[in-house]
Amino acid sequence: MFRGRTMRTGHDDNERDDAAPVDMIASLFEARGWPCEFVSDDEVTGEIQGSWANYQLRAIWRVEDHVLQILCLPDTRIPDDKKPAVFELMALINEQVWIGHFDIWSNGSVLLYRHGLMLGDDGLLSISQAQAAVEAAVDECDRFYPAFQFVLWGDKSPSEALSSAMVDAAGEA
Repeated sequence: MFRGRTMRTGHDDNERDDAAPVDMIASLFEARGWPCEFVSDDEVTGEIQGSWANYQLRAIWRVEDHVLQILCLPDTRIPDDKKPAVFELMALINEQVWIGHFDIWSNGSVLLYRHGLMLGDDGLLSISQAQAAVEAAVDECDRFYPAFQFVLWGDKSPSEALSSAMVDAAGEA
């Protein structure tokens, strides 16, 4: 699965295996049994079952910036008439998100969660970094998915939707 890229093993107190970012994300998907495929040398895409929906996860490596961008898409399209309420809801949600943010992709009006990981000069990603980034993306999508659904399908105001979603999430077992 590593497509011929360099993998290195450190030999210090914190021994770890690092790899090119998209290769490491693909290896994580493979280890978890999640389907994935390479779109290009610098992009991999896969699918993860979340608590509320299936999410498409994309990892895109920008070598010139040493940034790995993680996109998590819950396959939710935002109709034009709901955009103002969804933008207001996203502003409320993004105030609570510590890593990454929610956005609406201009091409197709698709809801997405986006996070960029700045990697060091070596441009390598550890398995623990990959796992943390993917889990954070899925966790945030799961956490706020109900709020988006309340606005889109339940005709709740953004503040009501967020309050309802947070009460529901706090009551989950």
